[in-house]
Amino acid sequence: MTIALYPGTFDPFHNGHLDIAQRALALFDELIIGVYDQPDKKLLFSHAERIALVDEVLREVGVDGRARVTGYSGLTVNFARQMGASVLIRGLRNSVDFNFELQQAQTNHWLAADIEVICLFANAPNHFLSATLIRQIATLGGDVTALVPDCVARALRRLKYT
Repeated sequence: MTIALYPGTFDPFHNGHLDIAQRALALFDELIIGVYDQPDKKLLFSHAERIALVDEVLREVGVDGRARVTGYSGLTVNFARQMGASVLIRGLRNSVDFNFELQQAQTNHWLAADIEVICLFANAPNHFLSATLIRQIATLGGDVTALVPDCVARALRRLKYT
């Protein structure tokens, strides 16, 4: 059984993240979505809220049997080993993502050669999506409901965004 880890901050979890997660599930037996606790980054949602939102998305789309969400801190490769994952999933939208992810993959290989990195390209509707962009639009009062799962849109509305 191959377990894959899809790590990220996921603030907020958007349709591009969901697309990558669903496609990873088609390739691997189990998917762990690891929500990184990154306190140095300005976030809309707390670590616990981000975990709860991803968990709700997984239930809403009906993949919670093969995918699960958990929080973590520290090195991603150490967390992957702790969870029994042999693969890291990364999403790529463009050449900027590619250059960043290449550097990350090479560093992770140096730290943990037994853990493979698999990159999935964003599908066309999601090429432009980023959590940063969604945070910016939402905090300025723009409507992001078409860009995020329903439960995330509801959570943004509770924060008085969108």
